[in-house]
Amino acid sequence: MNKILDGRIALVTGASRGIGAASAEWLAEHGAHVVAVARTVGGLEDLDDRIKAKGGQATLAPIDLTDDDAIAHLCRSIYDRWGKADIWVHAAIHASPLTPAPHYQLKDLEADIGTNIRGLARLIAMVEPLIAPSDAPQAVFFDDDWEEKYGGAYGMSKAAQRALVQCWKAETAKHGPKVHLLRPEPMPTATRARFYPGENRDALTHPSVEAERLLRPLFA
Repeated sequence: MNKILDGRIALVTGASRGIGAASAEWLAEHGAHVVAVARTVGGLEDLDDRIKAKGGQATLAPIDLTDDDAIAHLCRSIYDRWGKADIWVHAAIHASPLTPAPHYQLKDLEADIGTNIRGLARLIAMVEPLIAPSDAPQAVFFDDDWEEKYGGAYGMSKAAQRALVQCWKAETAKHGPKVHLLRPEPMPTATRARFYPGENRDALTHPSVEAERLLRPLFA
């Protein structure tokens, strides 16, 4: 049976858990060869097992997304093997501990900025030339409006991330790639559990449901 993403190469950054892992599974299930990137080797291996169990294909890349040299090497390797990628889904985030605004530790601020702002900016610079040769290049990002108390460092970095993605989306509106900033419903992720301890997780939406809802309209 012909699948809607047969022959497509999909790079998923932040693929070891949550909406990133669910997106990688969805893309592989629909025919894409997924290049799954994350720091957590065990999470990537579990993802690979799930993808293979459904007949999909994946290449695992255990990389720290703040390592410019590693990302450049990855993009070059994808280019050497396939000549391009078609889809980029970015779900990697760093969320520092909940802390009152006057008491943020410098190391926590730098970690949020390093992954959520600087890391994303460098990824866009390196991945854009990789997906540009595709006949239908798409870049997908996930957003949330975090304005709760004690999470200002995370909220600040997400606001900057949102601004960068929206700028890139406006810049590429005529000539591509198509840039999407999507809003998942609240999901029972490890990050959310830290922000909302004691929350009834049964009332939240599973990442696989959100991956289906958000991604299918982009490729239908």
